[in-house]
Amino acid sequence: MSRIGKRPVPIPQGVQVKVEENVVVVKGPKGELKRKLHPLVKLSIEADKVQVAVDGTRKKKDAGALQGLFRVLVDNMITGVTKGFERNLEIVGVGYRAEVSGDTVVFNLGYSHPINFKLPKGIGAKVEKTKITLSGIDKELLGQTAANIRALRPPEPFKGKGIRYENEVIRRKAGKAGAK
Repeated sequence: MSRIGKRPVPIPQGVQVKVEENVVVVKGPKGELKRKLHPLVKLSIEADKVQVAVDGTRKKKDAGALQGLFRVLVDNMITGVTKGFERNLEIVGVGYRAEVSGDTVVFNLGYSHPINFKLPKGIGAKVEKTKITLSGIDKELLGQTAANIRALRPPEPFKGKGIRYENEVIRRKAGKAGAK
């Protein structure tokens, strides 16, 4: 049994949670999310909470880990459809910039060409000077989109230029002049 997995997930007002054919569906004011359940995981839905349990008939080594994982996934789905999630990125470098046009973000990152990054469905972006704010209801998709944008020009350790997460600490190296 998982300590995190044993805790019930509260369901706020205006959110519906149901299980249809081994798929959990969460509907709320910001949208709808679906996720396939693992065969060992069982959800019991009550009026104001969701309890996650694992199938106790089979002895599986990872059953406790699955219980904790799916409890957190359901909690993130409920938080996403009520409040949503945000991820902030910073662009550091002379001449590095970005602009949003529709569902595409155009980056100028010191390459010989601009990079057109198409945002996935359900993810929105705002650009203010050198700050990019991504928002959406699916935490997993939001994190993967932020990682894909960061991978366009990862921060380098000498001058720190590139795209980084907000509050990310880059370990700096001394250049050739520091080696003497």
